[in-house]
Amino acid sequence: MDNLRGYFMEPQNFSVNDGNGIRTIIFFAGCPLRCKWCSNPESHTSFKKVAHYEKTCVKCGRCAHICPQGVGINLNTPLEQEKCKACGACVNECPTKSRKNLIYDYSSEEILKIIEKQKIFYRHSGGGVTFSGGEATMQVGILRELAYKLYDSAVDLAIETSGYFEFEEVKDILEKMSLIFIDIKHMDDSKHKLYTGVSNEKILKNICRLNELKVPVVVRIPVIEGVNSDVENIRQTAEFVKENIEMPKIELLPYHSYGDSKYEALGLEKPSRQFKAPSEKYIKELYGIIENEGVQVASYK
Repeated sequence: MDNLRGYFMEPQNFSVNDGNGIRTIIFFAGCPLRCKWCSNPESHTSFKKVAHYEKTCVKCGRCAHICPQGVGINLNTPLEQEKCKACGACVNECPTKSRKNLIYDYSSEEILKIIEKQKIFYRHSGGGVTFSGGEATMQVGILRELAYKLYDSAVDLAIETSGYFEFEEVKDILEKMSLIFIDIKHMDDSKHKLYTGVSNEKILKNICRLNELKVPVVVRIPVIEGVNSDVENIRQTAEFVKENIEMPKIELLPYHSYGDSKYEALGLEKPSRQFKAPSEKYIKELYGIIENEGVQVASYK
């Protein structure tokens, strides 16, 4: 295969939340969904992106002085964002690290070198690599190259996906996985469109086809109070998973606002304050409903 290039967010080493053992998470940039609660707003783009953390900026002016596009000190205005070409010159110049690259242009070999340094941790923990995003299947060429090369070198592979892909285009890649995490944001199609911008029809159809792969599947639900946390939606989701996955498992992921600083650094409006995490007590109640439907509760915390 060719040494392809793609756009990625910063890889995360030593993760223990997205598969078995200690893992490296490879975050692909680009996503077909626009979830209103998204914690990785930079993932909406598949090109280089520079963020400006105004709270740590000392306004020394070095960034403005070196910028070939004439961008000023405060990058977080529409005019300055429009001028920025994300060349990264200001990132290297900033003494307080208030300018930061959020999207990187990597070759497959560069990604493989990052992973190579972590293999010792995989061997001793039963871990491996998890492809995430954004949506990894949007860059199917480099995803396939990485999956095949890592599979051939006996690295355990997992993928986190929104499920919004063309099944036949990625079937061979998914067959290389040891575990597939796939989201169901909402069972109601109209609400799914309202909160994510797309229909859930393709996602649900793809979930129904995952049994063809003979790969373990965990359905994840990002649980958001007032959006999809109601008992009926969780029950309907569990019923669907029970009917369509041979060894049905569901993991609940309570909403968090950890991505708010990224919205500020990109000059974007933060998610609504109406989005809240359900209490731990309520999450336990939802797990009881899931188990009553004959679906196993999963947890990778």
